[in-house]
Amino acid sequence: MINIDIKGDVVDDGSGAFYDWLGMPCAHPSAISTALAVDDGDDVTVDVASGGGDVFAASEIYTMLKNHAGTVTINIQGLAASAASVIAMAGDKITMSPTAMMMIHRASTVVAGNSDDLNASVDMLDTADQAIASAYEAKTGMAQGKLLDLMAKETWMTAKDAVSNGFADEVMVFDDSQPQVTNATGTAIPKAGLNKLATLLIKADELPKAKAPTPEPKMAPQPIENNKPMPTLRDAKLAILMGKTQKEG
Repeated sequence: MINIDIKGDVVDDGSGAFYDWLGMPCAHPSAISTALAVDDGDDVTVDVASGGGDVFAASEIYTMLKNHAGTVTINIQGLAASAASVIAMAGDKITMSPTAMMMIHRASTVVAGNSDDLNASVDMLDTADQAIASAYEAKTGMAQGKLLDLMAKETWMTAKDAVSNGFADEVMVFDDSQPQVTNATGTAIPKAGLNKLATLLIKADELPKAKAPTPEPKMAPQPIENNKPMPTLRDAKLAILMGKTQKEG
């Protein structure tokens, strides 16, 4: 089994090298290609929690997953938005956490120049929208015109909405049959009880909205020099990018 994460921004390989260097989560084509090359016939599980990013990088990743010989299962854990929702369409089976969400919208860009440049960009964006909609169409069977309308409205879907519209196959059901083993000084809320509550809320259409992304863990206290904290490793790397020394940063 091959496990792949689509977390953080979806970026091209050049940008991905810098993300990796800075220790920031991202998904880029060469990393996915390397993971898939482990065994071309093995099944793949892809965990998705991303706000999207580069349209062309997402297209590469989508195509690689679609061409993979093994079964591809997509698990949407949090948000699958924009380009990340395109990648999700590559799954032979797409499941969503009860608290997950999916968002689709039109492509965007930044352009400068004369009227010819602007008109060319409009044509390019229209073509990009059609290409994105093609991935949704292949999964949902929905007419492309309807999909383009949903994209123009920036449509947000709960897990149940996504399944109803054909963007996903099922809402995840958590197995509470296994005993919960804990190692804590306090008392944890029983997992079985939480799962039963989630099921009741789904039936009542009152499931809580997706939670905000979990904040990064706090760094350990840093040594103090002249009443100022010493720069962290990421600060030092960012300082190098900005042409500063660690002390200046």
